[in-house]
Amino acid sequence: MTRTVFRIAAAGLAVAMLALRPALGADAGAAARVVPLLTQALPDLPGKEVVMLTVEYLPGGASLPHRHDAHVFVYVLEGALRMQVAGRPVQTLGPGAVFYESPDDVHETSANASATAPARFLVVVLKDRDRPLTRPAAARAP
Repeated sequence: MTRTVFRIAAAGLAVAMLALRPALGADAGAAARVVPLLTQALPDLPGKEVVMLTVEYLPGGASLPHRHDAHVFVYVLEGALRMQVAGRPVQTLGPGAVFYESPDDVHETSANASATAPARFLVVVLKDRDRPLTRPAAARAP
């Protein structure tokens, strides 16, 4: 069971890293650092799990448009982020600010607002255990 949870978490993290590539196509490690903190099944919500991780966008770092098919809660720890879901205006968020994505949202903009300083944020995702953590915006749901 633990091995299966680890494999699912590792696969989800790999997909997340693909989405966190910089918009210009450079090496993913040059734009973002993702640190998994927790993947936990939720016994009171059968088939659901929570995933916690931190993301650090290096100066100028950004992700490509993507979606999570999950409830996503973002808390900015340091720096400034530009965030936008389809149909809503871009928001610039600083330390202590929060951002929410619904399972139906396409995350069009996720970027460091600074070209000189990093930005770091905590991400908490409530998702279906059998679904990937993230996928490209244009990809079909599994």
